[in-house]
Amino acid sequence: QVQLVESGGGLVQAGGSLRLSCAASGGTLSIKAMGWFRQAAGKDREFVAAITWSGASTSYADSVKGRFTISRDNAKGTVNLQMNTLKPDDTAVYYCAMARGLVITNRNEDYVSWGQGTQVFVSS
Repeated sequence: QVQLVESGGGLVQAGGSLRLSCAASGGTLSIKAMGWFRQAAGKDREFVAAITWSGASTSYADSVKGRFTISRDNAKGTVNLQMNTLKPDDTAVYYCAMARGLVITNRNEDYVSWGQGTQVFVSS
């Protein structure tokens, strides 16, 4: 099973930007769809964004649409999440995940491999 490792989290002021990265063990990604999820304290884990293997199709939660951009570099085995115009409500642990199949999905149960998460804290 592939191992995923997230990086790039940290503390940022509201209105600022962060770029999260997710690296797959062995430096390669399978042809599966990839996604980012987040979990705020005391809340359920929620979908943020997903991308197909080719990158031709993406999907975003309404709460981040227009502010976040997901991308992937299959040659490098990385998936990235560019987060702009951050808000305090974006504070959460962010997780990278690999889907079971090729199709974009926003359901937790459709993802089979998860990273350990990286903390993002947005101050007001």
